[in-house]
Amino acid sequence: MADFTYGPVEILLISFDGDRPGAALGEALTDLIAEKTITLLDLIFVSRSAEGDLRIVEVEDLPEKAQLPDLALGELGLAGLDDVEELAAELPPGTSAAVLVVELAWARHFASELAASGGAVLHQERIPAAVVNAVLDAAG
Repeated sequence: MADFTYGPVEILLISFDGDRPGAALGEALTDLIAEKTITLLDLIFVSRSAEGDLRIVEVEDLPEKAQLPDLALGELGLAGLDDVEELAAELPPGTSAAVLVVELAWARHFASELAASGGAVLHQERIPAAVVNAVLDAAG
């Protein structure tokens, strides 16, 4: 069996109201990490001023770090500056977002077994929860 150090990784751009996330983001991430659902590899905050200037702040440079206690990051710098700028290109002026790089820890064993058996994922697509719920509500 191939023994992978990491399972599949996703990069998410998550917008939020105001110029920074509330404490709920840290709490939700802490819960997912404790449940071994994800491993948080990198976390970066971005904001676009009303004039359109992009500001990028690494989590370790946050003055409000107390809002995100005990978030151990596995691979700082995994999301490079070019990646972050590309993700934030559509961020409207006056808004903010978080760039999260997360390992899907729940899938690590599956990925190892799949590779060991000669299998490969040919396509993967994620449908946002809001879309799934809206479609199911409309169909129900």
